[in-house]
Order: sequence, then structure tokens, then C-alpha cells
Amino acid sequence: MERISYNDIPQGMFEKLMEVEHFLNNSPIEMKLLELIRLRVGQINGCAYCTDMHYKELKHLGESELRLVLLSTWEDSPFFNEKEIEVLRFTERITNISNSHISDEEIDALLKYFNKSEISYLTLAIAQINTWTRLMKTFKFAPGKYQVKAIEIQEPVV
Repeated sequence: MERISYNDIPQGMFEKLMEVEHFLNNSPIEMKLLELIRLRVGQINGCAYCTDMHYKELKHLGESELRLVLLSTWEDSPFFNEKEIEVLRFTERITNISNSHISDEEIDALLKYFNKSEISYLTLAIAQINTWTRLMKTFKFAPGKYQVKAIEIQEPVV
């Protein structure tokens, strides 16, 4: 049972968080990579609600069952490319930041695949899903009911 229901949450709180989601979903970071980040953080933080949601989002985006199952053991899996490996490594470091610091070498590894602006988006995406997992775990939102909806992505203004 939920500790704090959706109706108990201050009006505007989730809406402000969703503005950040919309911003991230319209960033230059590909949606599948954003969802891999979100699912991995849900797994790390033990958030069943977020794990359910982002597993379903990735399935909807065509992610393979094998990669979804092996995401929790990505370091020992041959099914993730170097770019994804660097992002997953960065995701885990940011999520567990109280245990360490982010080194220049880790940023340099990301710079092989992303520019500094994109690394900023990645960092915000990781921070954002960490916020969501902490809220969902505290509020005890129940997993299993989430249904994928079409994500609204705006075309870039040229």
C-alpha cells in the first residue's frame, strides 16, 4: 500500500519533475540510452516501480529481452557496446557518488562518445532518475500498473 498517494503529493511537484523529463527526452541523447540509464538506476536503488516502468519503456522501444535481463550484470556481458559501457559506468558512479568522486579519467572516457553538453544531459538524466527512485521508494508506489504511453518528442528548431 502506498504511504503517500498521488493525491497527497503537493500540486505542481510532479509537474515540475516532468518538465525536466520533457527537457531530457528532447535532448540529443537517444531515448534508448536514456531508458537504459533509468532502468539501471532503478535496479541499483531497488526501486520496483521504476524498474517496472523503464523495463516496459525499453521493451516498447524494441530492446531485446537478453539485454534487459543482463543489464544488472552489464560488466560481465558482451551485449553492451563501449559507448553504453561508459554510460553505465558513469551512471553507477553518479548514483553511488557518496562512496567516491568522479575522476577526470571517467569524464575523458565519456568524451570519446559525447561532447560536454551531452555529458551535462547525461548527468542530469542520472540525477533525475535518482530523484524519482527516492520518491517512489519513500512513497511506496506499487509496481506492475505502469502502461507505456507515447513519449512526446519535439522536433528541433532549425
